[in-house]
Amino acid sequence: MTSPAPSVPPAHDQRLPFLDWVRVSAFGLLILYHVGMFYVTWDWHVKSQHVGPALEPLMLLSNPWRLSLLFLISGVATRFMADRMGPGELARSRLPRLGIPLLFVMAVLVVPQPYYEVVEKIQYADGFLAFYGRYLSFYQGFCRGDDCLTLPTWNHMWFVAYLLLYTGLLSLILVAGGGRALIRLGQGVWTRRPWMLLLGPMVILVGLRLALYDRFPVTHNLVWDWYNHAVSFVMFLLGYAIARNGDLFDRLAGMRWPTLAVALLAWGVYVYCWSLWTFHENNLPFSGDILGRIARTTYGVQQWAMILAVLGFARRHLNRSTPLLRYLSVGVFPFYIIHQTLIVVIGHHLTPLNLPVLVESLLIVALTLAGCFATYELARRVRLLGPLLGVR
Repeated sequence: MTSPAPSVPPAHDQRLPFLDWVRVSAFGLLILYHVGMFYVTWDWHVKSQHVGPALEPLMLLSNPWRLSLLFLISGVATRFMADRMGPGELARSRLPRLGIPLLFVMAVLVVPQPYYEVVEKIQYADGFLAFYGRYLSFYQGFCRGDDCLTLPTWNHMWFVAYLLLYTGLLSLILVAGGGRALIRLGQGVWTRRPWMLLLGPMVILVGLRLALYDRFPVTHNLVWDWYNHAVSFVMFLLGYAIARNGDLFDRLAGMRWPTLAVALLAWGVYVYCWSLWTFHENNLPFSGDILGRIARTTYGVQQWAMILAVLGFARRHLNRSTPLLRYLSVGVFPFYIIHQTLIVVIGHHLTPLNLPVLVESLLIVALTLAGCFATYELARRVRLLGPLLGVR
């Protein structure tokens, strides 16, 4: 086995380049995932004519862990900020940084997503300007049966809203003196025992999935998303706790292959459960309750094991900064802000052309990336756009 990279010293200004690479890569994966949502059978804003289940097993490979990983990395970044400022200053600094783009996107950039959604799902024909007026007036009448569109909406920007909330809650925890407890947790004995490092958070994630998911499925509704909050806030606090534990990240580098094997095995079982529900729903080999428990358990196992594997591989192979990384580290926020609107708009307008699926999907990816880079460059060069698009 190759030796892990050297431990990261706990300097207050120390960045962890491998985590920046993970963050950039995770947001890149998110773009591909949302392009995939245009093609799978799961409900989404708009749909291609090539909809089918073929991509769904691959989507399930990243579905359990990609956003939890981003919340963990956000917790790490927040720890580095919190070490330089007090809790009040931390909250005040994050409010405009996250809040201004959130409000701007909800008021302007996200609007084409629900517009094209009602065009496709209920054949809305009054045009964009009429829709925008209804959007700004909090109109709630776009319904398909009992399924009504809530307007205004934050759609993919829910992540930013939740991150803003969690930062505020963390600031309150720090004011109350809970920061020391979090730091002790991040240096605890469980971080020095590989089996505890693997099983400890995994048991928590599996338990949350079993206990909460059926009662509170993921909705991105801030006041009724308790399973999502439980998992995401736990990962955010965990990232804060372990941020300066360089020995833990070294240990993950040594565990990268075993954790990857565990994650892939759990994914295989999870896909098997999915295939039974999808193709043999009326002829299951055992009861739906048992199948559901197996699926929820393997979801949590894959969730944590893959996070450890990603961090381990990145720690071992990507622990260096480059000009490209520094460019993309700032760019991922405007990329995130604009990417889903681009996918929805581009996908909707490509559908009538009846292109082959490979041509259509590659065009969506290429045009979305081009639009992301153009948005980032505008945000860098136009002073007014910078704060609106998350570029300081």
